[in-house]
Amino acid sequence: MPIDIDTFEGSSEDALGGGLTQPERVLSFLATHADQAFRPVEIAEKTDIPQNSINSVLRRLEEQALVRHKGEYWAITDDRDRLHSLTQYEFVTESLNDLYGEEDPAEWVEHMPATDTAEKTNDV
Repeated sequence: MPIDIDTFEGSSEDALGGGLTQPERVLSFLATHADQAFRPVEIAEKTDIPQNSINSVLRRLEEQALVRHKGEYWAITDDRDRLHSLTQYEFVTESLNDLYGEEDPAEWVEHMPATDTAEKTNDV
């Protein structure tokens, strides 16, 4: 169901169904069940991720050493330091966002110094 542009512009990501990303949902699920390993189809089912997406999500997480697998089964990494540093980063980011508000990339662009190319274009 579409929404009007004013609602779109005036609503936060969470209000519009942003929530956790697919990798975050997989990590959360696997961390909650750290004593078990699952097949991709089971992870997709439990995390509400389309089955045609789950393998690429798992591979990306494996490249980051956040999950591990044997045969058809996947589990959360056994590197507790790696998981701890990830959760600490997310906790700090969330705390800073709560304190100062989320960053708006458009604001960064407004305050970027002019590049040589932009300066040359303005001189023409």
